Amino acid sequence: MKNINKGIKKDLRQHAAEVAEAMKKLYPKPKTELVYANEMQLAIAVMLSAQTTDKKVNEITAALFKKYLTWDDFAIASLPTLQRDIRGVNFHLGKASRIIKASVIVRDKFGGHLPRTMDELLLLPGVARKTANVILQELWDITEGIVVDTHVTRISSRLGLSNEKNAVKIEQELMSLFDKKYWRGISGAFVLHGRHVCKARKPECEKCVLKDICPSAFLEN
Repeated sequence: MKNINKGIKKDLRQHAAEVAEAMKKLYPKPKTELVYANEMQLAIAVMLSAQTTDKKVNEITAALFKKYLTWDDFAIASLPTLQRDIRGVNFHLGKASRIIKASVIVRDKFGGHLPRTMDELLLLPGVARKTANVILQELWDITEGIVVDTHVTRISSRLGLSNEKNAVKIEQELMSLFDKKYWRGISGAFVLHGRHVCKARKPECEKCVLKDICPSAFLEN
């Protein structure tokens, strides 16, 4: 089908606001699809989720969180054992090492509790801005930025909001386009929309609420 929106130009901030309002209606209270019961479990799950689906992470953590109950359990874990326990997620060898190191820091430096600031979270091995944003938003409703994963990267490009490839630069561009009141919602909404509608292969443009304002609508069908 021909892209009916090709050539449409408008102020990017106005475009971003229209996108945000549409996403807010569709996903009024977006939540992560990772399964967790406490702050430690969320942090570990998000660390495992890099380049791995939430479905796979949930399969791994179902058993993992029965074995490792505290930060100390992870901190004193044998590296080879933890690597085996999280086998199934991509890059599990490196992730296991970073989880152990991060757990030691949380236990020893932060008294067994995750810090509640971006700067302190970024001190933890395996925690970049994406992970820190998810933790802050999900656990304490603290919004210091926008979560940027593969789904957000893809949707931002298709919507003409950012052509950057680097996650930090994409986040900076999106933060400049969206009013701060939208940051929390757009993070979760884009992740869910990318997972279920604006898919990497065969995006389902026909049922997308953004099809009338998306410059890429129907181009990949």
